[in-house]
Amino acid sequence: MGKGLPRSLSRGDKRKQELVKERIRISGTVSVLAAGAGVGFGTLVIGDFPEGNILFLGAVTNINFSGTGSDANLVDAWNGDFGIGTGPDANGTLTGIEVDIIASAAIGPAAAEIAPVVRAVNATQAIFDNTDGSLEINLNVLIDAADIADAATVVLTVTGELLLCYTVLSDD
Repeated sequence: MGKGLPRSLSRGDKRKQELVKERIRISGTVSVLAAGAGVGFGTLVIGDFPEGNILFLGAVTNINFSGTGSDANLVDAWNGDFGIGTGPDANGTLTGIEVDIIASAAIGPAAAEIAPVVRAVNATQAIFDNTDGSLEINLNVLIDAADIADAATVVLTVTGELLLCYTVLSDD
């Protein structure tokens, strides 16, 4: 094979590739809402999978979270957790499909509302049913109850990347 053919094959339809190694750049904001005096939680959709049965092989992420630097509803040295999954966080617990791509990892403590970069990995294989093409990749974030004002919403800026490895087994 010539040097051009392997490169063009790797850029083809993901459903036809043997192994997909994908880099998702994460850049955006997530609104974190504290319901009453509880943990604050929020979700940001960062990508999706191709249609089909996805054999997930593993993932690595390097990610950073920061507040505005002057948000009265967020303490300067806040702590929290994040996870990446195929489902959005519905109740501030980070379990099940909310963390089936990257398991829950600690964030913080922050300094001046800026948390240190967090590296998290997952090598647990799973099969995701995306035969209807609706499966999303969700970044789920929690802020500890004592670090966010009761019933307040704070906005975190998120930067980083997610590296995924998977293959599409088939489609119906």
